Amino acid sequence: MQPMPPTELYPWERITVLSSCALSFLGSSLLVCTHALWPELRTRPRQLLLYLSLADLLSAASYFYGVLQDFGTTSWDCVLQGALSTFSNTSSFFWTMAIAIYLYITIVRGAPTGTGLLCFFHAVSWGIPLCITVAAVALKKIGYDASNVSVGWCWINLEAEDRVLWMLLAGKIWEILAYLILPLLYILIKKHINRAHAALSEYRPILARTPAFQPRTSIADKKLILIPIIFIFLRIWSTVRFILTLCGSPAVQNSLLVVLHGIGNTFQGGANCIMFVLCTRVVRTRLLSYLCCCRYDASNQSPQNSDGHYQQTEPHKSREVQETDRKKAMFSST
Repeated sequence: MQPMPPTELYPWERITVLSSCALSFLGSSLLVCTHALWPELRTRPRQLLLYLSLADLLSAASYFYGVLQDFGTTSWDCVLQGALSTFSNTSSFFWTMAIAIYLYITIVRGAPTGTGLLCFFHAVSWGIPLCITVAAVALKKIGYDASNVSVGWCWINLEAEDRVLWMLLAGKIWEILAYLILPLLYILIKKHINRAHAALSEYRPILARTPAFQPRTSIADKKLILIPIIFIFLRIWSTVRFILTLCGSPAVQNSLLVVLHGIGNTFQGGANCIMFVLCTRVVRTRLLSYLCCCRYDASNQSPQNSDGHYQQTEPHKSREVQETDRKKAMFSST
């Protein structure tokens, strides 16, 4: 593959992609904050979403710096930015697939999941990207790429003879693999949910007399299925430009394609925030209440901690537990 001429980034393209990076950073930060503020929302699916958000947070920050600098040659900060974005971007791929695998195991297989599976996800989703990134830096494969397979940031050095191999290892092979695995798991999960709904509808009179019956799936788990769909829609433009680069097509420098690539690579954190904070009723309600009523809540809670009201602590705590249970029920039905 012969190197193509550098892709020129116009000011409006840079501003658009920088805005996408900033929104993704804010969205990922908001997801992390909601997880930290409200323990009752720390379900296992949202715990996996937290790790995905951390990867997207680092990815958005590194991409923002790269687009802002718009590197024209390989430098130390180009290599550093390229290493951080390679690690976080690849980790995001793995955490997205980890969420799909978790949903398949719990919804379709109905198997219990413990800390062992979570440890496995951590080892794979952080470990493999770290090994790839360290190897790429040590072998001097990360550097200036003329924005033909990026949008201003640094990735795989154009001067590397085996640059196609490293482009695959440093992201593209995992991206393409996700395109194949995620739809397959999604179809299997969706079929299982449809069969479960059909059975539930058929035997609803029997199940209504069985209070102990609870479906394995919750609306929150089903909602997480949208993560792979969002992932594919956002990432496909990066893959298109990669294929065009391999083919030596001048269409790789098309402005619309460049912008879609820039937004797609940087906005996953923002998209997840829209879906799982702004469009999730209980989280949205608690967030608005927290932002608007912080002073009011603080003034109401301060007497509860005083020694003079010690005897009233237990019944109030009972009401708090009931409120927590109610919020959990709302969250699962959102």
